[in-house]
Amino acid sequence: MRDDKRKVALIGTGMVGMSYAFAMLNRNICDEIVLVDLNEERAEGEAMDLSHGIPFAQTRMRIWSGNYSDCYDADLAVITAGAPQSPGETRMDLLHKNAKIITAIVNNLVGAGFNGLILVASNPVDIMTMVAAKVAGFARGRVFGSGTTLDTARLRYSLGEHFDVDPKNVHAYVIGEHGDSEFVPWSQAMISTLPVTELCRRSCDCCNGDLKDIAESVKEAAYTIINAKNATYYGIAMALARITAAIFSDERSILTLSAPLMGEYGESGVCAGVPCVVGREGVKSVVELLLTDDELSKLHSSCELLRENFKKLN
Repeated sequence: MRDDKRKVALIGTGMVGMSYAFAMLNRNICDEIVLVDLNEERAEGEAMDLSHGIPFAQTRMRIWSGNYSDCYDADLAVITAGAPQSPGETRMDLLHKNAKIITAIVNNLVGAGFNGLILVASNPVDIMTMVAAKVAGFARGRVFGSGTTLDTARLRYSLGEHFDVDPKNVHAYVIGEHGDSEFVPWSQAMISTLPVTELCRRSCDCCNGDLKDIAESVKEAAYTIINAKNATYYGIAMALARITAAIFSDERSILTLSAPLMGEYGESGVCAGVPCVVGREGVKSVVELLLTDDELSKLHSSCELLRENFKKLN
């Protein structure tokens, strides 16, 4: 990746994609965004609308609409295109139709000479990341998904509310599938340096039942939002912007991305949400948490579910 320019190719100008672009503009995370969509007229309109806000932003970002040939020199391609999750649908219900979309997008990117990083947000994100990685054929770490980054943010927000502390001081993760088999490894959850389980033991106002309810509310959050407003987009857009910032600033931050596992946690041949060190070259490494036997079993079950569903595409 070049150091003199920060160019993003955004594939998909729906609510998620444009919420991401809006967040990028306001945080001055990159220098240029090219919008690509099957609906070229919409992409052009979105580019114009965002560009007209540049005089109010702390940036001189270039925002324009283009096609795949304009993506060849992008540092990062962010894929938000795909069929949205509707009320009553699970993320897995989107499997086959979005696999076709992701395959076509990645083929078009690679065919245009794109050689940067690929960040997938389309659901079911873990399997779509596996599809993208297989089609692209890039080295490990250059294709990854948003994984459980948003789920982890929801967890930290909920724990901050419960314990009345700033979520930035909550260190806890949601791992596994971004979906119904995700889970919270409570053995690794901390507030500052104090384990959450120990804090519950000391407090009369918290018990394991509360933690179970919090984990369940995090897992069900997307369904709750979709039933209320038909879609989720602000939270995932902020998560994508956070990931992008970590990449362009070469932060080496730890985020729960959907990354290819090659022996970590005893898993391979699957992408799942796990803590990853993220920098300029993408996923630099996977952080292996010290999970309990029960937590490790849950991760294995989640990964096996993802593998089984990926095989259905073949």
